[in-house]
Amino acid sequence: MKRIIIISIFSFLFFSITSIGFADDPTSTSTPPPSPTIDTTITPTPTSSQNDQSAQNALKDKIKDLEDKISQTKQTENSLSSQIDFMDNQIKLTQYRINATQEQINETTLDIDSAGKRIKKLEVSLSDVTKVLLLRIRETYQTDEEDPLRLFLASSNLKDFLMRQNYLRIVQEHDKELLYNTQQAKVDYANQKSLLEGKKKKIVSLQAQLENYNKELDGEKDSKQKLLTETQGSEENYQKILAETKAQLASFSKFVTSQGGASLLSNQTVCDDWGCYYNQRDSQWGDNSLNGTGYTLADSGCLMTSVAMVYTHYGHKDVTPQSVNSNSSNFGGIPPALLKFNNISVNGISSSRVSASIDSELAGGNPVIVGISYDGGQWPDHFVVLVSGSGGNYMMNDPYTPNGHNISFTGHYSVGSIVEVDKVVF
Repeated sequence: MKRIIIISIFSFLFFSITSIGFADDPTSTSTPPPSPTIDTTITPTPTSSQNDQSAQNALKDKIKDLEDKISQTKQTENSLSSQIDFMDNQIKLTQYRINATQEQINETTLDIDSAGKRIKKLEVSLSDVTKVLLLRIRETYQTDEEDPLRLFLASSNLKDFLMRQNYLRIVQEHDKELLYNTQQAKVDYANQKSLLEGKKKKIVSLQAQLENYNKELDGEKDSKQKLLTETQGSEENYQKILAETKAQLASFSKFVTSQGGASLLSNQTVCDDWGCYYNQRDSQWGDNSLNGTGYTLADSGCLMTSVAMVYTHYGHKDVTPQSVNSNSSNFGGIPPALLKFNNISVNGISSSRVSASIDSELAGGNPVIVGISYDGGQWPDHFVVLVSGSGGNYMMNDPYTPNGHNISFTGHYSVGSIVEVDKVVF
């Protein structure tokens, strides 16, 4: 039986070779049926439209113009009208910043939405095509591994046999290449997806920025309204408040200069059963602007630091000088750098300063804040907290003196220099 099969095969081969000739090229077989295809073009990073870009550029130009104008007129509070102009420009600037930030949020949101839909659609397509390709590759390899004799016997002649073999090879190579491109497309789109995740994080940052700008805008509008209320729209009242504020701030500056300046200090805070001692020159906050003005806590923050210490005496140990400074409504004057007497709010706790008697308050366990006129002038040059004592023999927390925790008052100042006595009521 085997002999018969072998003889048949040789006979078949002989007649097949004779029929196709040696000039036939087995590579010139018919093209395999088309395989599933997929667009492997990388998703471009979404960009804003020309109109959107023009609008953003216009906002940037307006912001730059206002920043330059405000920089030129800052701290020139020489008249009510000039101050109102300054505030109006600041309000406009913040509004433009809000608009620009909102434009960025809108643009980025559209980018994410558009690209997200394309990526989702592509992921489905990639998954379907990959399944088809894997199935085809498995089938072709199974065919390739079949008994060559069976494949040969299924062919009509040698040419048919060679064409089948060549067809199978081309299909396998084509499918391998397509599968590689498919996987490469997955990698490319995964990279694009990562970029879009970055855009999502950018939106979170922009939204936080937008919230801050809205708060700034509200604060600026409130400041303008307070100025109009304090001055009653009168230039005369404005000039009076301006002069008094500058005189008080000049007194603070003169005192600090006479004591050696407002250099920063470290490791000053001390908390105990009484409360916390703070120093206005502490490096934690000394360089911070006093309510956004040209003054700092180190050179002009003695009163607010004293108030913060008194807060801690009554159990509010989360209060620091910067806590007081963070609420712009706590300040008045022109510029608004002076702590008000009434409606002070710190970390949600409201208080006021009222006149008091030193000995009676200390006897009742209540600290008092005293303003001293170091040079004998009308305005207090410095404020300290008296924590204990009587009859002129007092212990104090001095917010200026290094390590001024629970030290002798008369070791630094005279009782006769006291021109103001206040207690803090809640």
